[in-house]
Amino acid sequence: MFRTFSFGVIFGLIGTAVLLYFVPAVDQVRERSIITVQANVGNNEFFHINLPIDRVLAGRADAENPVPPGLDWPDDDFLAGAQAEIFKVRNAEERVIGVAGRIVGGGEQPFVEWAAHMPARGTMYILLPNNANEAGIRYGDLRAGTREFATLNGSVTERYIALDAAENNGVNGRLELVMSLVSPLNIYTTEEGGD
Repeated sequence: MFRTFSFGVIFGLIGTAVLLYFVPAVDQVRERSIITVQANVGNNEFFHINLPIDRVLAGRADAENPVPPGLDWPDDDFLAGAQAEIFKVRNAEERVIGVAGRIVGGGEQPFVEWAAHMPARGTMYILLPNNANEAGIRYGDLRAGTREFATLNGSVTERYIALDAAENNGVNGRLELVMSLVSPLNIYTTEEGGD
């Protein structure tokens, strides 16, 4: 009886592995990267967030209606004036291609930082100053990345565009990230060790 049970478990696991090999349980599709190449500048890429429908989580100390409802923001002096949000990130074709976390810090050295993750491409860490210009635009840098973004550096622009919700299916604003990224120059050396 025990031997029959053991064979059943082993053959069941093998059968499940074979079935999952031929019929995948998850079919992940990689969205096409929409990149424009600029002469002598690098690659430009555009991501955006439709507000409020793409906001997954929002929290700050004085929030009357946090997302999700019932979110308790920690009561700590270190977090005074800080705000944290999580968004779905879309490409230029309005397809969701990843998630991003945005932290706004106040205090003596205000900052805005992003951590954007695209499952098929990698993760980016972006740092911007908290003070926007007259047009509401912030300029910052890509500080670190993984996988596809690991060898890139460049500038990032964050801007908010107000929209009419009645004309845009409930979208009353768009938060945009425009990136100009380049690969660092490779230094080639000759066989003798010189440049």
